[in-house]
Amino acid sequence: MTQPIASHFINGAYVEDTSGTQIDVIYPATGEIIARVHSATPTIINEAIVSAADAQTKWASMTGTERGRILRRAADLMRERNRDLSVLETRDTGKPLQETLVADATSGADALEYFGGLAASVTGDYIPLGTDFGYTIREPLGVCVGIGAWNYPTQIACWKAAPALACGNAMIFKPSETTPLCALKVAEILYEAGLPAGCFNVVQGLGDVGNQLVTDPRVAKVSLTGSVPTGRAVYAAAAAQMKHVTMELGGKSPLIVFQDADIDDAVSGAMLGNMYSSGQVCSNGTRVFVHSSIKTEFLKRFAERAAKIRLGDPLDETTQMGPLVSEAQLQKVMGYIEIGQKEGATLVYGGTRPADLVGYFLEPTVFADVTDEMTLAKEEIFGPVMSVLDFETEEEVIERANATEFGLSAGVFTRDLARAHRVVRALEAGTCWINTYNLAPVEMPFGGTKASGIGRENATAAIEHYTQTKSVYVATGPVDAPY
Repeated sequence: MTQPIASHFINGAYVEDTSGTQIDVIYPATGEIIARVHSATPTIINEAIVSAADAQTKWASMTGTERGRILRRAADLMRERNRDLSVLETRDTGKPLQETLVADATSGADALEYFGGLAASVTGDYIPLGTDFGYTIREPLGVCVGIGAWNYPTQIACWKAAPALACGNAMIFKPSETTPLCALKVAEILYEAGLPAGCFNVVQGLGDVGNQLVTDPRVAKVSLTGSVPTGRAVYAAAAAQMKHVTMELGGKSPLIVFQDADIDDAVSGAMLGNMYSSGQVCSNGTRVFVHSSIKTEFLKRFAERAAKIRLGDPLDETTQMGPLVSEAQLQKVMGYIEIGQKEGATLVYGGTRPADLVGYFLEPTVFADVTDEMTLAKEEIFGPVMSVLDFETEEEVIERANATEFGLSAGVFTRDLARAHRVVRALEAGTCWINTYNLAPVEMPFGGTKASGIGRENATAAIEHYTQTKSVYVATGPVDAPY
């Protein structure tokens, strides 16, 4: 699979306009520039919207079965090209190939297949009303805008495109300027699979491009994956024009390990919730509450396993952890490590850059003796930094776990399943796990509460966010008016 040949993919073809701001694409493992794209100009943005609006009308007139067939064909193509897509994802993000081969294009294909299978079932209801009756029609919204984050560029593009397209919408997708390459290949595959030109356009750019897309009156819906501050700004801009929104934002999620938990399983869950993708996952369980009676053993086993994590060349399939996505992100995370030490947290493992590696690498880092008021426990770090907090009682840990503006995810490890379900019901989080962490199959809704988001992605819940309901009342007799 070749590299994308231009910055944008619009109306079924690559498009370039070099008058837009140049954006360097940097390989995080070496710091080298591997590609350049240009930010979308107003002309490019208008071309994307016009072609999407025109294509959407034709796409919506097709049957759900026809639309689903195309999405499923795209899923097949994505799986056939998984290795090439995974290599591109690794070069775009720095995530190790060992991970991208199983977690990125594959999950994108799952979304296309799932919503392709669901497309024909997006129907309304029949409502008997005595001798009269009513029915509802599920209609597409129109042109949708998707704005992606840099940690899962292929997956996020598909998570947004698949339900939007299944419901008869068109989508204009703006990837993160940090990882702009993968979405272009998603667009290529969708078009090759038979998606009409214009139904899925990709435009590059910084925040100003996103703002132009969000505020354009021809756009009916905005779906963002990103930080809470960005989400607030986008949500406000969309609300000014009464647009539909889905916001999948950040978190500071709790992972609670009770005294009866299987410690090795709990350590594995904490690994998945803190070190996978070098810690750059929105749902990560970065506040790990461990019962004081097992804290010492938990930390010992975690540190032993952290020491065995293999950092190195992300294109080597034996590498288990790659670099952070950028120099800026590395410096941000290093700043949090410094703050944690100054505020009195105990550095158990890591905290430094490997001396033998170039690029934006950071050792897996574990802090203990973290308290609720410390910066480590309050702010989203988005790096391989885990904070361990002690607790004594169930009531106490629930109160502390909920004492945050965020509400994306949460996890519980315990052998007592009654307790597990009881605690999960009490936690203020949209996505929860019991005795595992960070699994997100397309069959289950994903999203947050409080400042962590609005709406849900995946599963049948996503259909609600990409359609609107029209109600029709049908009278079968004379009209009885009182005037």
